[in-house]
Amino acid sequence: MAVVPLRPCRAAGRLLPLLCCGARSKGASLSPGMPGRLTQRRYKKDVLPSPEGPVPSVTITEIRQYLRAQGIPFHDGYSCLHTPSLFTAGREDQPPAASAPYTLFIDKTTGSFLCTATLAEGTWQDFQANVELQHRGAPPGSSEEAEEDMRQAREDARCIWERALPLCDLLDKDETNETKAMFGINRVTDATLKRFGVRYLRTAKSLVFPWFSPRDATLKGLKLLRVEKKGDTIVYVEETLPRFDSYYNLFGLPLIGCRDTELVLTGWELDALALHQATGVASLALPRGSTSLPPALLPYLEQFKRITLWLGEDLRSWEAAKLFARKLSLKRCSLVRPGNLQPRPLEALNQGMDLTKILRAALPASHKSIVSFRQLREEVFGELVNSEQVAGVKWARFPELNKLLKGHRRGELTVFTGPTGSGKTTFISEYALDLCMQGVCTLWGSFEISNVRLAKIMLTQFATQRLDDKLELYDEWADRFEDLPLYFMTFHGQQNIKAVIDTMQHAVYMYDITHVVVDNLQFMMGYEHLSVDRLAAQDYIIGAFRKFATDNTCHITLVIHPRKEDDEKELQTASIFGSAKASQEADNVLILQDRKLVSGPGKRYLQVSKNRFDGDVGVFPLEFSKTSLTFSSKNKTKLKKMKEEKAPSAAKAPSAAKAPSAAKAPSAAKAPSAKKAPEGSSGASKKP
Repeated sequence: MAVVPLRPCRAAGRLLPLLCCGARSKGASLSPGMPGRLTQRRYKKDVLPSPEGPVPSVTITEIRQYLRAQGIPFHDGYSCLHTPSLFTAGREDQPPAASAPYTLFIDKTTGSFLCTATLAEGTWQDFQANVELQHRGAPPGSSEEAEEDMRQAREDARCIWERALPLCDLLDKDETNETKAMFGINRVTDATLKRFGVRYLRTAKSLVFPWFSPRDATLKGLKLLRVEKKGDTIVYVEETLPRFDSYYNLFGLPLIGCRDTELVLTGWELDALALHQATGVASLALPRGSTSLPPALLPYLEQFKRITLWLGEDLRSWEAAKLFARKLSLKRCSLVRPGNLQPRPLEALNQGMDLTKILRAALPASHKSIVSFRQLREEVFGELVNSEQVAGVKWARFPELNKLLKGHRRGELTVFTGPTGSGKTTFISEYALDLCMQGVCTLWGSFEISNVRLAKIMLTQFATQRLDDKLELYDEWADRFEDLPLYFMTFHGQQNIKAVIDTMQHAVYMYDITHVVVDNLQFMMGYEHLSVDRLAAQDYIIGAFRKFATDNTCHITLVIHPRKEDDEKELQTASIFGSAKASQEADNVLILQDRKLVSGPGKRYLQVSKNRFDGDVGVFPLEFSKTSLTFSSKNKTKLKKMKEEKAPSAAKAPSAAKAPSAAKAPSAAKAPSAKKAPEGSSGASKKP
């Protein structure tokens, strides 16, 4: 029986409303791993920079200079600067004394701050404003934003918590054993479950993990974990209170002592239980697993001199661990590489492995500029053993694309083009939505159409139906759509490439973005290059995106308009506007072919004309549904039928094994010839 514990599916908020004492609070919702705001007092809502109101950037040098000028003592940490808090008792018109506890943390990258003593937090501008208030003798400002929602969520969590029981308190011993077997925690002792405060809710057949406030140990929220069986596959489903974008629980944090200097970060609560029981080392579980490490959690990790990341058992968690190590400071991080001899902690405990030995074999995250094959040997072996995972995330809606590209991989640059009016934006929005629904954190940069219009298109594609005449369903689908790990840049029209790159960098750091869609390149040309050759400007922009994708292990999908050519001719790689640099730098080149017919609607094909991963190129037909605004691969019956009809002209049609000619139309008979490539599964993601 296959088990899928790493990337848990999330329920659509169906369970929690039935369990809460009163009406459903805004806290109960789908939880697909979207990063969001902390459930703490905020001063301003997080937004990506916009041309109308950009968030001023700040450097670590400017932060240090300001603190020195204001007489505020500080010292360097791994990710943050540590200072005495402005928000604790004894506030006067004097700066904090050096002898005061250093409980306020300022992020070195963004300047945002968090006081762990009072849970006050905000931006760098908010910090400066509060320093000015202190000089005037006024109390620091605060905000009651969303306090009512949080109170309701806490009340609902309290009701559920009181109805749940520790597993050891269940009267029926058989029920206890069956529950442990269902969640695979037979070897986790009752003492460990009790130490971490884990309970069991009979009515929902769910484990309950509490979220206690680090300030006063009051219950702030909780997470429910239940098991669903789909054939031979076991899927773990999670729901949280408050809603997932406000759920910031470092599970196990209340058990951390002030003298602990070593920590193991896991991607799952059950893994943290297994690790602590087997090794006795301080263990925490990230609230969003391997999807995201929100910067607001970094202050709670500052006290540790060594952090080992053991996030899961597949290559996706390995890539996430390397990304998180950058935030935590590479010099103090070690990584447990997933493999058959190093599965996830709970599985290792169940197999009787020595978890302490595995931790000792963890690899240092930092590395020199030059490495030998001996250092790369295990990584190469891992890619050979896990070839399907190396291929990337599979598309659920475009199985034919999986046969050619094999999957969506981090660190690549994809160039996408197509004739004017062929539906490039509509297709690429569904292409990105498909991945986003599987937990790929996505940032959209739509410079051509407004975000409202783009969001409307994507919501229609998400619901696979028009909601114009079904407005009663809007809130239900909007709630589900809102919880996707999807963000939009607020740029529109021509933009400066530096502003766009800075915004992308901010999004990668704050929200762990792994896929950026830029629609389209032409809107970044001409902004500050009026006196520069347009081709040279385009080459510079493409080079900047290529470097960003490589440096940040982030996939960039770049939409580029084609040259003006004869409408009767098909596009090819050379049809991409500009010089050859776009196709040379790109790892993948996708072309949306549109054959317009006089007698009726045209036929659309997606052509993969470049695939650096394994070289497979080809075409396959698409069928557009105007009702749901979705594209889909035509089924095999239609393909066979078209093959029979086009048999006389088969010799002139391009094969999927070779890039089609620009002068000849691709035949649907040859489109599915990529079926020899292995077809990957769509993972454990759940469709609404």
